Amino acid sequence: MLKKTSTARIILHIDMNSFYASVESALNPELRGKPLAIAGNVEERRGIVVTSSYEARAKGVKTTMPVWEAKKYCPELIVMPPSFDKYRKASQEMFDLLFEYTDLVEPISIDEGFMDITDIGMKSSPVQIAKEIQQRLHKEQHLPCSIGIAPNKFLAKMASDMKKPLGITILRKRELPEKLWPLPIEEMHGVGKKTMQKFHQIKVYTIGDLAEKDEKVVKLHLGRNGEKLWQRSRGIDDRDVDPDAASEFKSVGTSTTLPQNLLRIEQASNVLRDLSESLEQRLKRKNVMGYTIQLTIRYADRKTITRSHTLMNPVYKKEDILTVAHQLFKDHWNEEPVRLLGIAATQVIEKENATLQLDLFSYKEHRKDERLFDTLNDIHKRYGNRSIRKGIEKKGDKKHGNEGEIE
Repeated sequence: MLKKTSTARIILHIDMNSFYASVESALNPELRGKPLAIAGNVEERRGIVVTSSYEARAKGVKTTMPVWEAKKYCPELIVMPPSFDKYRKASQEMFDLLFEYTDLVEPISIDEGFMDITDIGMKSSPVQIAKEIQQRLHKEQHLPCSIGIAPNKFLAKMASDMKKPLGITILRKRELPEKLWPLPIEEMHGVGKKTMQKFHQIKVYTIGDLAEKDEKVVKLHLGRNGEKLWQRSRGIDDRDVDPDAASEFKSVGTSTTLPQNLLRIEQASNVLRDLSESLEQRLKRKNVMGYTIQLTIRYADRKTITRSHTLMNPVYKKEDILTVAHQLFKDHWNEEPVRLLGIAATQVIEKENATLQLDLFSYKEHRKDERLFDTLNDIHKRYGNRSIRKGIEKKGDKKHGNEGEIE
C-alpha cells in the first residue's frame, strides 16, 4: 500500500501502444484489427518498419525489420508511409485529455508522459483514475495505452512497460525483489548496449545484481551515471514531474558577434561549423538532444531573423546540427552583410528519454552504422578502446509484470 502521507507520491506513466499504427487505425476503421506497419520507402524493398500493430507483431513483424522481411513473416501486411502531422495532432489531443486531470503532466515524447496524481490520488483510487484515463483514450480517440503506477518516475516508467497493450501495472517499492530485480539489466530504463556491456564486466546481469552491488564499485566503473542507475535499481528517484521540462520553448544555444561583417557564404560555413561544434558540447554537458534546430541571423542594420527546421529524430552531433543550420542559412540569407550568427537546439529532451525513430528514408545508412558498430566492437576487443565508437541503442520489448491493485 502506498502510504498516504505528505511525502508519498503517486506517479503515472502513460505510454501509448504502437502509436503511429494506432493513429492510422483510429482514423481509418477499415485498418482496425489488421496487421499494419508504418515504414519508409513503402514502394521500395529496402524500407524499414518503424512501428507495427500488435496484429502484425503477433505474426513476427518487428521494429527496424526490412519491409521485404516483414512480408515474409506476414504476407497480408498492410504497409503505410508515416504522416507526422496526424501523429502530432493525436499527441496534442492525448495530452489535452491528461491535463484535464492535473496540471502536473510532463510530456517526454510524442507518445508518452508522466502525471503526478498525488493530490487526486489520495481522494480517489489511483487504479480507478488510470482505468478511466485508459478507457477514455480508447473510447474518445480509439488509441490504446499502457499505464504504470508507482511512487516515482523511474518505477512508473518500468511498470508501464510490463504489460502491453492496454496494461495497468502497479510497482510498489516492496515489490521490487519479485517484479523488478529478476529482469535482465538491459531491460532497465537508461541502460543501453554500451552500459549493459560495462555492467557485464562487473558481473551485473540483472537489475537485482545491480541493487545488491556495492555502490562504490558501480560508481568506480560507470561514473555518475552508474551511481544514478544503482539508486534507481533500489527504487530511489526524487525527480519531480515537471510540466515545463518538455516545453518547446526550452532550448540550448550559442551565438557569436562577428569581428567583421560576413559577406560570403564560405565565411558563413566556417562560422556555422564552429557554432555547431560548440552547441554539440553544450548539449553533451546537459545530456540532452533537440528535435528542432534554429538559426539566428542578425544583419548589419540590426534586423534579426530566426528560422528553424524540426527533425523526425532528436540530434546532438555537430554534423547533424551543421547540415540543418547550413541549409537554413542558404535558404534564408538575403545576401546582406551579417553581424551575428546563432544556432540553438529547441524542443529539448533528455537523452535517456529520446527514442531513436530510425530515419525512414536512410535504411542503408543505418545498416552501415550497425555493421560499423559491430566491426569497431571487434577491434576494441582485440586492440583496446582507442577508436571512436558509433552505434545504435534500442530498447527491447518488455514482457514481464502483471496488473495489481493498491490496497
